[in-house]
Amino acid sequence: MDTSSRRRTLRALALASVIALGGPLTLTGCSQIIDAFNALQAQTSGQSQSVVVSTPEPQSTADVMPFDSRFTYDGSVSLSSEVADGLELRLDVWAVDPKRTMEWTSTNEKQFGFALNVYDHRVDEKAVLAQKRRVYVSSVSITSQTAQTGGQVSNPFQFSADPRTLVPSDTLRSDRGLLLNSFQGGLLVPSTSIRQLPNDTYGITLEFALSIAVEGTANSEASFGQQTVYQYLPIAIFESDASSAAEQPTDSGESTDRAPGWGQGNDQG
Repeated sequence: MDTSSRRRTLRALALASVIALGGPLTLTGCSQIIDAFNALQAQTSGQSQSVVVSTPEPQSTADVMPFDSRFTYDGSVSLSSEVADGLELRLDVWAVDPKRTMEWTSTNEKQFGFALNVYDHRVDEKAVLAQKRRVYVSSVSITSQTAQTGGQVSNPFQFSADPRTLVPSDTLRSDRGLLLNSFQGGLLVPSTSIRQLPNDTYGITLEFALSIAVEGTANSEASFGQQTVYQYLPIAIFESDASSAAEQPTDSGESTDRAPGWGQGNDQG
């Protein structure tokens, strides 16, 4: 075997050794191929070098919110819990004022509404009440926990009520609470407010605790059982206009109105 053939054989063996020891090489671009073969040539000539193949840096996605919240993205959210087989308890929450949730800051008043309903999927929606498994709610409480850039945690918002005090007196009720699966529409709270938050708040999570009585078999008074259902609602909080203006002054000739259509609340009622 001549010298030229021996060199080609050594290079092929060196490349096969690298692949066997380090797994398949993923090389993109002519410069990487040249560098790799130069390194192999150096190895065959008695020099010891390592081959480093760089991988691209991960790209950050645009418009990532610091506090992930479907409520903030959409202006409303529907939270569902299965309280028995085929029996759904649904909590709907929507922004009232400001309707644009990108305007929910630590300093302004933030109003939201919520509704609580139940759906028995074992029967037709238009079935009479005696054919449905009844659900009563006797207590609704909401607590909160902030997310702050300084690392502190506070609980600035609280709500607690007996639902029977929040609806007209002719709404169906009993000692178990307010009946949710009636044609009167369950529980509706048109508006309640989250007021001032710590200045460094970038998110707040609401915890709903719902005390309910669930009927195991339709039209069976003896089959009720008690439950407490928890639902969690993250909400993003943005910098106030005053803070934004201080950091980035707005040209006096430009409108400061925010683009419509982002974070709009549902039309309820």
